[in-house]
Amino acid sequence: MNYASLKYYSVVVLLLALSNSGYSQSLRSLNNDGVEQFNQKKFGDSEINFRKGIEKDSAAVIPYFNLGDSYYKQKKYDEAMKAYQSVLSKTKDKELKGKAFYNIGNSLLENDKLKESIEAYKNSLKMNPKDDEAKYNLSYALKKLRQEENQKKQDKKDDKQKDKQNKDQKKKDDKQNKDDMNKDKNDKQDQQNKNQDDKKDKGKQQQQPQKQKISKDQAEQILNALKENEKNMQKKLRKKVGENVKVEKDW
Repeated sequence: MNYASLKYYSVVVLLLALSNSGYSQSLRSLNNDGVEQFNQKKFGDSEINFRKGIEKDSAAVIPYFNLGDSYYKQKKYDEAMKAYQSVLSKTKDKELKGKAFYNIGNSLLENDKLKESIEAYKNSLKMNPKDDEAKYNLSYALKKLRQEENQKKQDKKDDKQKDKQNKDQKKKDDKQNKDDMNKDKNDKQDQQNKNQDDKKDKGKQQQQPQKQKISKDQAEQILNALKENEKNMQKKLRKKVGENVKVEKDW
């Protein structure tokens, strides 16, 4: 626990009250043995003796209180509270009831039941208004409760912020996915259009007559033939120019 000065009222405080009571010698002996074992930190053994004392006299108040202390030291906080509650139901002594409420508050605090422990400390102070230890533990429990409530508020705020961020990120992702899908669709359409254009261009190329390539020898033969034709034409022209033209006499 985080409260360094948390204290509980133990059997040592109540031993004198028991010795002055009208309890039987056997009950007193069992209680004293339990107290001695408790001081030796033999809490299990002290529990047994306090329980035996209760079996001797179930109306006895002190053995229930001391049994609660033994349970408390063994961290059996639920059992401890039951023992202290038995004290509340069996006595009208305000001081003893205040101490029982105080130890109930401690047991509840150990179980992190802050609101319940606060009520127990308040009840303790109603019985013993000047109890500084009860005031301190009440203050501590209230402070711890405020811290937990503030932490819950902060956690809730963080959760809302995280939810908002997740929603914003989802919207962003959805938009990105939509944009990617549209881009893929457009790219696919562009590719289809390109393929169709390529097919059209290929078809046009197939329809156009293809120029036949000729070899160098074929080109020379064609050139020589053209030159030969040119020579023959020149000969014919010269022949035609050299002929005499008959002139009929006009007698």
